[in-house]
Amino acid sequence: MNIKIIQSEQYIEAINLSEYAFQYKVSKERVEELKQRMNHHHIVYGINEEEKLASKLHLLPHHIYLQGNKWKMGGVAGVATYPEYRRSGHVKALLHHSLCEMREKGLTISMLHPFSVPFYQTYGWELFTNRLMATLKKSDLKRIGNTAGSIKRFTTEEEHPELTEVYNSYATQFSGMLIRESYWWKTVVKDMIIAVYYDKAKSPRGYLLYTVKDSKMDVEEFIALDAEARTGLWNFICQHDSMVEEVSLTTHEREPLFFALDEPRVKAEVKPYFMVRIVDVEAFIANYEWGHTKLAEPLTIHVTDSFAEWNNQSFLFNKKGIKSQKPNKEGVTLTVQSLAALCFGYKRPAELNASGLLDATDEQLNQLELLIPQTTPYFYDFF
Repeated sequence: MNIKIIQSEQYIEAINLSEYAFQYKVSKERVEELKQRMNHHHIVYGINEEEKLASKLHLLPHHIYLQGNKWKMGGVAGVATYPEYRRSGHVKALLHHSLCEMREKGLTISMLHPFSVPFYQTYGWELFTNRLMATLKKSDLKRIGNTAGSIKRFTTEEEHPELTEVYNSYATQFSGMLIRESYWWKTVVKDMIIAVYYDKAKSPRGYLLYTVKDSKMDVEEFIALDAEARTGLWNFICQHDSMVEEVSLTTHEREPLFFALDEPRVKAEVKPYFMVRIVDVEAFIANYEWGHTKLAEPLTIHVTDSFAEWNNQSFLFNKKGIKSQKPNKEGVTLTVQSLAALCFGYKRPAELNASGLLDATDEQLNQLELLIPQTTPYFYDFF
């Protein structure tokens, strides 16, 4: 199957395919914007049939935070095929090709937003984060105290230094958060109202990204670095009680705000959100910060990957370090999906064992608990 990088003359075909597959319409004004974005920030792989684009996949090179460190990540988006070419192996071929390209480019991790979780699990991606979507009624908007700081509200389609400062401080606390470059910030804040909370010393400590329309306030990002900022931002939301009948708020599932409310029993739904994949297990294991110095006994881990054959490897962990090992009957066997869920903090070894997704002795489970540090996953973005 011949897979090629789509050139600019086929960008309109790629846009048309997305419109058909995802059932939306791009305005004429936005067509040029999308073309420019593909030209500067996307690598679009395509398969032609009869000299026309039949299938495509967009690869978006990014960086994420993991354990406070910067990692290269390949975002997968816009995977689509016209119905007359479906079940022909196009998507499978595109996904495998993109993984090979990511590995070659040093993109150790890949992420995507699934239309179907089981579909992408088949190819090695796994869920790694949830998000909470709260719906608050007007009667829920009760202030929770006073703060010494202030709120500044503004709009912009450019990167804002103070916004970036707060976001980065927040993002490094989680595994998986996107490192937002200047061009990406433009897509995040476009059409949004920005409210930044400043403490008494005029230092930015939190922000909201939101819209207000038809008596509803949609808070797309709620980011607070401390309790004071959290209170200040919430009270600012409450100040809209004369304008709105409802507030929707998207945030991390363990956001402390709701426990602090007078009535914490607001309508809230926690849903799995993004998926992650380890593209190159050997490189990932070499760069991940393991707790191997805590191990009482050596532990062998066998990684299996049914789609990316280069990841089928075994590793020996002991107090002194980590090294590759020939496969044997000893140790714990993990799929590449389970390894990602563990290392990003989405699940702990005992949870996978209880789910039947990990077969290990009690001693091996204890060793895994020591080996894999506690981390908290989250992801605010979309592509």
